[in-house]
Amino acid sequence: MITLTINGLETSVEKGTTVLEAAQFLGFPIPTLCHMEGLTPYGACRLCVVEIGQGPSAKLVSSCTYPAEQGLQVRTASSRVVRARKMIIELLLASCPQSKTLQDLASAHGVTQQRFRQEYEACILCGRCVRMCEEQMMAKAIGFRGRGRSRSIGTPFDIPSDVCRQCGGCIYVCPACSLRCTYTEPQKAVCGGCANLSPPCLEKEPFDDMLCYMNPCVACEIKKS
Repeated sequence: MITLTINGLETSVEKGTTVLEAAQFLGFPIPTLCHMEGLTPYGACRLCVVEIGQGPSAKLVSSCTYPAEQGLQVRTASSRVVRARKMIIELLLASCPQSKTLQDLASAHGVTQQRFRQEYEACILCGRCVRMCEEQMMAKAIGFRGRGRSRSIGTPFDIPSDVCRQCGGCIYVCPACSLRCTYTEPQKAVCGGCANLSPPCLEKEPFDDMLCYMNPCVACEIKKS
């Protein structure tokens, strides 16, 4: 067994357990997007970042791919982590603002603006569909193509795949395709229609960590002022 500390709480997990799995076992919420139970961890979206280590050497890592280590110190909701998650959500919304999944994440994490150029892409390259097709459907009908800005998902040479069974599994797991918001006004990148309270404890000194892990945050007794 491996012993590590998450948000000040010591716990023991089996070897091979990821930090995300250990945190979820203890009930600490960590948002995920590219991660999906039953599929190989991918670590593409970085939304599940946590802070490991202490002091100046502390760093951000993706919890879905980082293995639990003996003596590891983990913080899942420090101010640094929350700022990073908000930035990641903004960047994802810049790519696909009509994804209801992303809009809900924005509302849940207090993201009320999107400061980057709208792209209106139909894909955020989370890789869920590729892994679903390969690992669950055993087809490998689609995959990643190209690099950098030209990276995309599709069939080799854009030729219809003869192994695709038209099962729809790729669409079912896609956070951009499954549910779409219908707004069309670019200036309203974040609709806020499902807004929850953001954690005000992180906005008050000297707090550097969330005081609780309710989802959504119920604001405890600290009032915004």
